[in-house]
Amino acid sequence: MNVINPDLAAPDTDAATELTARDFTTDQEVRWCPGCGDYAILKAVRGVLAEAGRRPDDVVFISGIGCAARFPYYLASYGFHTIHGRAPAVATGVKMANPDLDVWVVGGDGDFLSIGGNHLMHALRRNVDLNLIMPNNAVYGLTKGQYSPASATGMRSPSSPAGSVEAPVNAALLALGAGARFIARSADTLQDHLPGVLKAAQANKGASFVEILQNCVVFNDGAFEAVRDKGLTADRTLRLEHGQPMIFGKDRDKGIAVDWQTGTARVVPVGDGGPVYDVTDHDQTNLALATILARMDAPDLPLALGVLYHAPADDFTVQRGDAPGRVIGRADLTGLLAAGKTWTVGDADVA
Repeated sequence: MNVINPDLAAPDTDAATELTARDFTTDQEVRWCPGCGDYAILKAVRGVLAEAGRRPDDVVFISGIGCAARFPYYLASYGFHTIHGRAPAVATGVKMANPDLDVWVVGGDGDFLSIGGNHLMHALRRNVDLNLIMPNNAVYGLTKGQYSPASATGMRSPSSPAGSVEAPVNAALLALGAGARFIARSADTLQDHLPGVLKAAQANKGASFVEILQNCVVFNDGAFEAVRDKGLTADRTLRLEHGQPMIFGKDRDKGIAVDWQTGTARVVPVGDGGPVYDVTDHDQTNLALATILARMDAPDLPLALGVLYHAPADDFTVQRGDAPGRVIGRADLTGLLAAGKTWTVGDADVA
């Protein structure tokens, strides 16, 4: 585990509104494989941090293990490179100790959906005020290409030479099942889309989960063809806008109609081919619609991108009624531990 504590500049309050991406850039050489989507994600994150206007010393990036875990070294903020899968738990502690910090957690599909699935689930259900971003390349890239929980059925890898027989984890559905209040999806290749999604996640007060579809050019090239091939993206993806009809396609001639009785969606023609009133409007507060959107995939339906679900609620700190600055004296703590099998904590126990 490494704590990253760079020599942070402390811009004055007035200057904080004029931050740029350079203010969040360290002197470390950025090293990923040539063509890795992490470069684009890092660029988007730096831009969003600058736009959010939080000072570098108010921001913390926490990671587990994997290719994406290098983020804290490349961001001029406080950082903690922790252990495999435990980043959400460490981040929860950081946020509980200082709720004023802007805390980000970065983990790949192996980190968040496998060994860290337990910690991710509890951070989401507790609605801890964290920005959790998951670059999903559907493979263990750092350890040379083993199949991950997000890998497609049939994927051949060093750990599945005959092809995986397992169904991949749908990250958005997992987050919905865990009780997450903010769930979004974008892709590393969509620089006209990803920053907006990250900005919305940062603005949410509570746990924000963002899945970022990512191409691994070395071990899983073409895993998400719908977003990798620019010629296909318009016809194979649906960009969600709250309150707007769900229309997609290069010629904007297709829409999504939801059958609420069966919980399914279908593609309907729009324009000369059909009326727009058949198309369902996106409502990001609708849990049933979010579930339908999270399940949509090729070949019959487009992949839904953007904010799938956003239902604001009190975050974990507010629910607990914490007093972040409270300090328990050593003598009081010793007495409390030795008091018996039941404890009663009152004002007198807090120094």
